[in-house]
Amino acid sequence: MTAPETQGVHQGSGNGEASSRIGLIVPSSNTTMETELPEMFRRQSEATGHSYTFHSARATLKSVTPEELAAMVAKAGECATAVSDADVDVIAYACLVAVMAQGPGAHGGSEEVIAAAAAGNGHPAPVTSSAGALVRTLQAMGARKVAMVTPYLPELTKMVAEYIEGAGIEVQDVIGLEVADNLAVGRLDPARLPSIAARLNHTGIDALVLSACVQMPSLAAVQEVEDALGIPVVTAATATTYEILRALGHEPTIPGAGRLLSGLMTPVAAA
Repeated sequence: MTAPETQGVHQGSGNGEASSRIGLIVPSSNTTMETELPEMFRRQSEATGHSYTFHSARATLKSVTPEELAAMVAKAGECATAVSDADVDVIAYACLVAVMAQGPGAHGGSEEVIAAAAAGNGHPAPVTSSAGALVRTLQAMGARKVAMVTPYLPELTKMVAEYIEGAGIEVQDVIGLEVADNLAVGRLDPARLPSIAARLNHTGIDALVLSACVQMPSLAAVQEVEDALGIPVVTAATATTYEILRALGHEPTIPGAGRLLSGLMTPVAAA
């Protein structure tokens, strides 16, 4: 995550309340990031009184294939320029596998490209990516061994596991749901996730990644799975939310989305 130079706060329209603008770069076929994140930030607003607005730029992606993922990554700078026109306070690049498909540690380069494009457009902002957020959040939690659920085909599921392991975190077990069409991923039922998670070998793990994809709906199941297994549960979306809040200088106070966002977790290392 690029470090913020300032903590941006705008005045909410009409009521004088402080508000922050969150910029999102999402795949064109994504239908989940712009529903789960606003819901989590709605809960944050209820707890703190601070409001958040969302402003998106989209990059073409229909099928989750290496070719389409690479083409989406190539559009990151252009999308960053567009979304920075809204003078956002933070930018989140919300396609985990598009970044991870570019090779180990690729999130750092992607975040730098986006930050440079926004700054070059006259609107510098801190940047996170869902790929970087997931890795850094697991590290901040002190997680050394995890289990994971993905919606991807076997090739991409293996690649995501290897990317996480490249960051020093062992992936003990993983279930891939083998869905290639990104719209179909967004239609997966989160009510199935508790039973899927129960099939994972979670003995001795430090955290469970319930959805290693911002398009696979999971928010509705996070707290249920965490309560059932007694293990911290994170998703690409909750990790991204965590880093957005940190970039803004806000403490997470979000109920029903796992310990990570509850305000009860103290990071063991800088994310």
